[in-house]
Amino acid sequence: MQPQRTIMLIDDSATIRKLVEITLRREGYLVESFPDGVAAMAALQQPGAHLPGLLILDIELPKMNGYEIARYLRSKSAWQTVPIMMISRHKGVVERLKSRLAGAKVYLAKPFTTQMLLQAIREAQTKPGDISHQQASQRLLYG
Repeated sequence: MQPQRTIMLIDDSATIRKLVEITLRREGYLVESFPDGVAAMAALQQPGAHLPGLLILDIELPKMNGYEIARYLRSKSAWQTVPIMMISRHKGVVERLKSRLAGAKVYLAKPFTTQMLLQAIREAQTKPGDISHQQASQRLLYG
């Protein structure tokens, strides 16, 4: 499957991982999910590992939080063009801004519907300069 159709999901909730996996597989995505960032980073170090087309990242994770993972990945040149979407139970402006500063393109608050998830993924995958890219930026800041 093409890398841009691959989505990496890092969330410590087995329920969220299963919901997202089922939803995205129905849409034709290949989903690789992990309960924490350390497991995901170990998988990326394996021979033949490919960068995903999108990273969906929970903020509250064991071992390393989502902000730390995003900042670490953004420091690597290979990850500069991989969009990051943060998900969290927090709905505040502070979390949205911290996500943006860590390198996230889109922020999605839990709980969310499958339609909201798919819309956020479409926004995360837009290229700069697209009209929908401006809408994605507004969504990150204003919800």
